Amino acid sequence: MYIASGDKYNKMKYNRCGNCGLFLPAVSLGLWHNFGDTANYENMKQMCFTAFDNGITHFDIANNYGPAPGSAEKNFGKILKEEMLSYRDEMIISTKAGYDMWEGPYGSRGGSRKYLLASLDQSLKRLGLDYVDIFYHHCPDNDTPLEETMGALSSAVTSGKALYVGLSNYNGERLAEATKILNDLHCPFIINQNCYSIFDRTIERNGLKDTSNKLKKGIIAFSPLAQGMLTNRYLNGVPEDSRIKTDGRYLTERSLTEKRLTQIKALNDIALERGQTLAAMALSWILRDGIVTSVLVGASKPSQIIDNINAVNNTSFTDEELKKIDEIALG
Repeated sequence: MYIASGDKYNKMKYNRCGNCGLFLPAVSLGLWHNFGDTANYENMKQMCFTAFDNGITHFDIANNYGPAPGSAEKNFGKILKEEMLSYRDEMIISTKAGYDMWEGPYGSRGGSRKYLLASLDQSLKRLGLDYVDIFYHHCPDNDTPLEETMGALSSAVTSGKALYVGLSNYNGERLAEATKILNDLHCPFIINQNCYSIFDRTIERNGLKDTSNKLKKGIIAFSPLAQGMLTNRYLNGVPEDSRIKTDGRYLTERSLTEKRLTQIKALNDIALERGQTLAAMALSWILRDGIVTSVLVGASKPSQIIDNINAVNNTSFTDEELKKIDEIALG
């Protein structure tokens, strides 16, 4: 049975999520394709242990994470049951619903009350839990009234199956509309989950970052390392054990154009000058202004988690550094 490190809370910085009472670690662990049915179970366990031993208390998942839908929740549920359940009250566990999950009209992508609440029940069974700490609507659904989707999230809380709710992949305008509805329902909506990295500035362009800050909601950034491109993994070719070689669904060799590789190498030079790895600098860049609550990393081995945690030790950038990063990434 796993026994956690006694000094784990001294190794991590914790940020308040918007203006609510919940704090999240600056670095959270995402359980995506690294925890699905094609992943190594012993490695999954060691990543969870390494994360928690270093103060990562937040574990993020979704109903459809796999590749086989539900498999990541099943694997994490097994780890919880066999090794970590005694630490449940020291953990933040989140899941989501929104994308295709099961056959038929009630399990396909959407935001209906039927789908969201049925999915949450299924997720809890797979995880072996009575509740999750945060339940997200995973993606906007323009075909379902926003009032229905937000009402379902509110019901998840009033039923005791979720403590807080979040929204994922919304833009600033849609976020503002959803917030008004959730406020009227007195529903504890606290966080937005969106893609954000040095290479992906979408939330800066679509108003999500500014609106979330104005409304005092938290942000957690997924794909902060651009599917591994913002690391040293591809500086000298494509390793055989890399994500490109082992799981080409989200990153392929075609993504590594000559221009992109030039950018990665230039960013790596800045990181070295700062005394950081490229991955650590990329995470630090996201946390630099205090608007993003946490960065969500999807490591493939424990050593990567250790490297990522180092990002919390240096989130200050000079104006010149920020200018250079923008020129490289956006040029």
